[in-house]
Amino acid sequence: MAPDPLSLGELAERLQRIGSVVDALNKLPLPCLQLAQTLAALPQPAPRTALETLLGTDAQGISAALDTLTAQALVWPDPAGRLHMTPALRGAWESPLGLGQGVAELLAAVTSAELGRTATKLGLKPGTRRQDRLDAIVAHHQDPHTMLDLLASAPPSAREALARLLDPEEYHGIGRSGTGEHWLLERALIVVDQWGYGTAHVPAEARLAQYGPDWHAPFDPQPPTPALAAVTEDEIEREAAAASTSFAGQAAVLLARCAERPVAALKSGGVGARELARLGKDSGCEEAVVRLVLECAYATGLVEYEGTDLAVTDAYDAWASWEPAERLVLLLRAWWLLGLTPTSSRDEDGKAVPAVRRAAHCTGCAAARQGVLNAAASLPPGRGARKVADLGSSVSWFRPLADELPDDATPFASVAREAELLGTVARGALTPLGSALLGQDPAALRDHARRLLPEATDRARIGTDLTAVVTGTPTAQLAALFDSLADRETRSAASVWRFSPASLRRALDAGHTPDRIEADLCEVTDAALPQALGYLIADAARRHGRIRLSPAACVLVSEDTALLVEVAAHRGLTRLGLRSVAPTVLLCRAEPDAALAALRTAGYSPVATADDGAVRVERPGRRRVSQPAAATATVPAARRSPPDAGRTADLAARLLAAPDHAPQPCPDAGVPYGSDTEEILDGSTDVLTLADVRQLAYAIDEGEPITIEYIAASGSRTVRTVSELDFDPPYLYGYCHLRQDNRVFALSRIQAVLPA
Repeated sequence: MAPDPLSLGELAERLQRIGSVVDALNKLPLPCLQLAQTLAALPQPAPRTALETLLGTDAQGISAALDTLTAQALVWPDPAGRLHMTPALRGAWESPLGLGQGVAELLAAVTSAELGRTATKLGLKPGTRRQDRLDAIVAHHQDPHTMLDLLASAPPSAREALARLLDPEEYHGIGRSGTGEHWLLERALIVVDQWGYGTAHVPAEARLAQYGPDWHAPFDPQPPTPALAAVTEDEIEREAAAASTSFAGQAAVLLARCAERPVAALKSGGVGARELARLGKDSGCEEAVVRLVLECAYATGLVEYEGTDLAVTDAYDAWASWEPAERLVLLLRAWWLLGLTPTSSRDEDGKAVPAVRRAAHCTGCAAARQGVLNAAASLPPGRGARKVADLGSSVSWFRPLADELPDDATPFASVAREAELLGTVARGALTPLGSALLGQDPAALRDHARRLLPEATDRARIGTDLTAVVTGTPTAQLAALFDSLADRETRSAASVWRFSPASLRRALDAGHTPDRIEADLCEVTDAALPQALGYLIADAARRHGRIRLSPAACVLVSEDTALLVEVAAHRGLTRLGLRSVAPTVLLCRAEPDAALAALRTAGYSPVATADDGAVRVERPGRRRVSQPAAATATVPAARRSPPDAGRTADLAARLLAAPDHAPQPCPDAGVPYGSDTEEILDGSTDVLTLADVRQLAYAIDEGEPITIEYIAASGSRTVRTVSELDFDPPYLYGYCHLRQDNRVFALSRIQAVLPA
């Protein structure tokens, strides 16, 4: 049976404990890791020929991977040509290739006498020194031809025992009683502890010999190739320019919406699905774009948490004034360095993942991005993947330790989609933007972005249909102007705004004047303003402000206009904030009672009116102290009938003997429940009182509706009216009038019962 090499997932976990080589290994392709694991399985230092034999290739086949490891100072040759590796890299595998420990490690604690007996059984004559005996046995086991001859000479029972030991499902422990096991133990083909009991270990040399000369360690020197399609450089650049221009425009619109209204965050942290959907609807972006923009903006400091909200920072104002190419470069570099996959929306359990959740840095996520761009870069010139998602199949070769999202339908589909949205991959091939990121060349990235993205425009075309169209990306000033005067309708290669009475009213509310509006619009268009827009602006200005609202706590009204002029000019009443809005009306910012007292103090005789306009009559209130029950007026003695002493004593005795609460039903004591339903319900809940139980039982038995106070599974308290009742403990079934549907209620969550 072939060995089970350590999986890449287990390797990634072990590497977390080896900090010195993690960064280097995360950037290595699959052949380098396969070669390193194979080298770790060989005795150190290992001859290069032994490595080639175990991998089943020649010197040319391993040269590229070996050169890469040597350049990283992880593996190096000595003058004799033997290969050494760093202890940290060797420790990355607990059992390289699943072969286990070598014979030298397994026999390290064996006595010299036992080593002598083993050497004798193997036909060796090493001498009397322990180290000489151990070296002779190790040299014997490391010779593949000698080991093959030894296994060929083994009796059938020994070969069967060795096969069982190599199969974990067949192995159930070992002693020294079996003939085959004894033969293997004598020749160090299996090794147990010094007491002769416990787990039996098969040396790595014996495993290799048992697998046969045709077995080789896994080695994939060439990456898998996806289905390809012909593509030209012009097509790649044209597609990349369209994608990156669209993303830069969407990012500008989305962050502008965040500037207008901060994004509400969840109590547990991050931006939830509901808020992401709102942002996507307001900005016209799909959820993947919203997540991508927010994560990149947060990483670059364009947005930051302020309490429970995600709001833009001062850096956003500077970013919004940049050219589209400069905006894109900042977001691209942030994406390339992110320690997560921003478009990830579901976790391993299928639960929604919030955006901008400030998660821990994920090295495997960054490796996935590098793998996608490396996969695209490896394609032959003039060829691209038929589908961008097909690049994901090659990521595991370029970055074996990359993290794959649980919600990806195909391998690394989310990362490939991000690369396509940003314009780093187009038509299944690497774009100039992606090449600059992969080469870590900021200057080239800026140059390509400026070449591919058009400059922001400050000109617009205003049509007779009351729309303003901006081809390309508008400048921040132009976008702010139209956002203040019109409603944005589309956001793609061209941005469209529509003027309406409501949008112009908002502009007038913000302090714009009709003349200023027309002047600003004339500055951004080369043609005269359409007549229809001029009429719309004039009509909005004519109607604006015809109704005015003024704050007032109360109003003073009088037919004597001279008196109101006098009151308004009175120095002692200035704190009332009196203001004339009509000859017979004064507004006052003080409350009615305070204004009434101030006017009377000043020598006037005002009256207050009620809500219906009638004069309010003020009568002085009379204060009375409530008398205790013992001090109430008594009936004259002549009108009282004498009490019956016998009845009074009997009533007192019965009242004293009665319990202070109603007796609970107890069939054993002769006080039965009113019905079987009452008894079953009372045994199914510890919260309801006996009165509630009886009321609920009556409603179930008589088919009457009932109102219950209920605690939902979320913990919220609700009141429901339920009819058509039926119950099967511990649940109550019925038609919920609030939800207008059949519902199931847990009896233990019902807190109270009320009449319907």
